[in-house]
Amino acid sequence: MDREKYVRAAISGVAATGVGLAVGELVAAAISPFASPYRAVGAFLVDHSPAWAREFAIERFGTADKTALLVGMAIGILLITVAAGVLQARRPPLGALVVACFGAVGVVAAMTRPTAHLTYAIPSVVAGVVAVIVLVVLCRGGRSATTEGDETGKPEWSRRKFVGVVGLLVVAAGAAAVVARQVAEAGGVLRERARLRLPTAASPSPAIPNGTDVAIPGVTPFQTTNAAFYRIDTALQVPQLSTDDWQLHVHGMVDEELTLTWDDLMDIPAVERIITLTCVSNEVGGDLAGNARWLGYPMRDILSRAGIRPDADMLLSTSVDGWTSGTPLSAVTDGRDALLVVGMNGEPLPLEHGYPVRQVVPGLYGFVSACKWVIDWEITRFDRASAYWTKRGWGEQAPIKTASRIDRPAPLSTSPPGPVVVAGTAWAQHRGIRAVEVRVDDGPWQKATLATQYSTDTWRQWHWTWDATPGQHTLYCRATDATGAVQPERRVAPIPDGATGWHSRVLRIG
Repeated sequence: MDREKYVRAAISGVAATGVGLAVGELVAAAISPFASPYRAVGAFLVDHSPAWAREFAIERFGTADKTALLVGMAIGILLITVAAGVLQARRPPLGALVVACFGAVGVVAAMTRPTAHLTYAIPSVVAGVVAVIVLVVLCRGGRSATTEGDETGKPEWSRRKFVGVVGLLVVAAGAAAVVARQVAEAGGVLRERARLRLPTAASPSPAIPNGTDVAIPGVTPFQTTNAAFYRIDTALQVPQLSTDDWQLHVHGMVDEELTLTWDDLMDIPAVERIITLTCVSNEVGGDLAGNARWLGYPMRDILSRAGIRPDADMLLSTSVDGWTSGTPLSAVTDGRDALLVVGMNGEPLPLEHGYPVRQVVPGLYGFVSACKWVIDWEITRFDRASAYWTKRGWGEQAPIKTASRIDRPAPLSTSPPGPVVVAGTAWAQHRGIRAVEVRVDDGPWQKATLATQYSTDTWRQWHWTWDATPGQHTLYCRATDATGAVQPERRVAPIPDGATGWHSRVLRIG
């Protein structure tokens, strides 16, 4: 094949797969977002990737881990479809078989989703069929007009005709993708959330007293906005579950199984609390923590309706996308504000934070407690069941470790000699922070001034003024929780049950 034919073949492979995927997304928009061929394959990769790969993605890309996966998939698909186009032009129908395999992979991925129905296979089947047809047609147009296998003759289609056909296909694929996106975004769940009125809290959160937020520039605000709140989960595509469709099935080691609807929740007196959540993947000094005002319902009250058997010790919660968390029952029933949440900072939960219903349990890392889009509670035992991440070697009960972070000065910054305000945030949820200390280089520990503590379930700000001298210096901070336990110096990685170590910042004075 000459160079032009190679290029045509490569373009044919990419165009065929792109059109197939776009049509598949359009069909999925009419069936279910979970039936999307592209995202179903991505979710399949997430669920079946080894723990080290997932940990690497979170560590390397943080909250952009899903975007990184989608981009990586796109690059991989591009390379394979280029090869499929060339293969189809040289050895038909091998290229078409490669493209058909894409459709088959999509079918398998979609049908293994937790909510899968037979109709979930349709988008991937349609995508595969369309891609094969387009590939065959485009490659035939690039063959020699003389005899089969004669590489010296001109293609049946002129360059202008080939470019025109590919251009029309690209426009059609783009239009299909836009329509699919509009159909998805115009879904009833988004409209429902926009007009949903939250119940008034029968037990509102206490007012935030003066002095809780130090209001020092550069310090993390006491309350995190919904837009700034971190998001770490395994959901490649945000579930869209309406309040009409939502149900919570409570079963397992209970006296009586229950199924709660949204209306049943609305009949329970609502509770509002400010609670800090922390992700176990948070590195020392990291920002995978947030503090919000949550509106919900005491989980212990719902469990008491079912009646927990005495030998049960675990709440296995399942999300609508199949993810599970295993929460110690003691953390739900010991009187702390473990909530089944419907509101966040005065609004219905954002879709990406669990709309319409999620869990918030103070004092535990999210992977064992903060199940989003929760639809199932099984009362069981830790020696009988394992949750998503514990199956992959992470901790079982995972209480949050004491942590402190320097928010200002910025790392590697330069300040003039004299007074320098050092400030930050510390947390030890459900224990509270007793003290924070700061050290310069190898000097003595200096006690920082603590902001007013709102509750033991929220983080606490701190600040200390340093009479800085010229030169390069390293600042360290450490916290002491309300039990008297001091944050350890030794650095421990976040996995399997939370990071430890002193946070430090290097800066120059002068």
